[in-house]
Amino acid sequence: MAIIIVPSAVLDPSSRLHAGWGVLVDRNRIVATGPLDALTIPPAARRIELRGMTLLPGLIDLHSHLLLHPYDRRSWNDQVLVDHEALRVARATVAAAATLHAGFTTLRDLGTEGAGTADVGIKIAIEQGIIPGPRLAVSTRAIVAHGTYGPRGFAPNVAVPQGAQETSGSDIVAVVREQIALGADWIKVYADYGWGRGSQPRPTFTIEELALAVGTAHDGGCLVAAHASTIQGMRRAAGAGVDTIEHGNTGTRAIFDLLAERGIAFCPTLAASEAIARYRGWNGVAPEPPSLVAKRASFQAARDANVTIANGSDAGVFSHGENVRELELLVAYGMTPLEAIRAATTIAAQTLRDEAIGAIRPGALADLVAVSGDPAADISALRDVTFVMKGGTIHRHDAAR
Repeated sequence: MAIIIVPSAVLDPSSRLHAGWGVLVDRNRIVATGPLDALTIPPAARRIELRGMTLLPGLIDLHSHLLLHPYDRRSWNDQVLVDHEALRVARATVAAAATLHAGFTTLRDLGTEGAGTADVGIKIAIEQGIIPGPRLAVSTRAIVAHGTYGPRGFAPNVAVPQGAQETSGSDIVAVVREQIALGADWIKVYADYGWGRGSQPRPTFTIEELALAVGTAHDGGCLVAAHASTIQGMRRAAGAGVDTIEHGNTGTRAIFDLLAERGIAFCPTLAASEAIARYRGWNGVAPEPPSLVAKRASFQAARDANVTIANGSDAGVFSHGENVRELELLVAYGMTPLEAIRAATTIAAQTLRDEAIGAIRPGALADLVAVSGDPAADISALRDVTFVMKGGTIHRHDAAR
């Protein structure tokens, strides 16, 4: 049965707010949108009135870890070394539902952190309708250089499972191929990390190793995301041709100019940086710690360089279902609300190379979210979700208020 959705306004992130519009859905696709009196609506169509609500495309978060639990509730080490994988999967199903109900209909999940390829199984369970959740693009295990990741601090005679897949040299080709064979949609590499003397953030893989990973991934039809927080790590990742760079905590104008020149998108993960600062004692009111001051400077440098900024929160470091915090911080750090919404819709869809999501137009997947108020004027309106549709299926429809 066709569905005609009648909100107070439709927000098209590529243009503006449209009052008096409706959206016609048939099965899993949008078939028409525009002024309600100009639409041809089948007589048997189900009508959904969303008075006082703004309808916008389903939101997209490009950096999530469904198999991680907030660190103030369970340490990363305990999750990787102590918690049963089945327990972590059970938590992830709750996280997926919370994320969907918060209006995020698509996630890119960037690493299972010790849970193997469990993200592939969760993706399949969502696709088969066994559990509710966003559509997923998954990366299985992140790829790290030997001796650079964790858990750490154990006797050398103890073989400790790692939170990612270790490799070095030309062996990285086989690792990438293995991950693609096991179901990875994206390849996640760590271009830098805290390791070596003093465990300071520094590059891990050489540019040649990263280029092998990128070339192999692209040959297999996969894109590559690089964890890179240092200037040198970002430079190596960009030189190797990755598709997105995550974090960029100490990025400068020069390095972001390089990203812009090479068409590499940037996911700043502001919400994770804020959460970690709070875990370390910052109360959110006192002057920001140096890590957040540097993060603001990095974000401004990216803006000044006109880098493509896509929404990616690193949810899992903080609570799933609170993904909108990243959009609030994008605005707090200098974006307009509409720019932040674009980062989580049209731009995120372009970054995924998926033309079927992130927009309200005929032919697009019927991923639709309704919120109270106007999020283009006040980004916090995205916290008041009343309606969620993913692929034409209604997952949330609150009673009229």
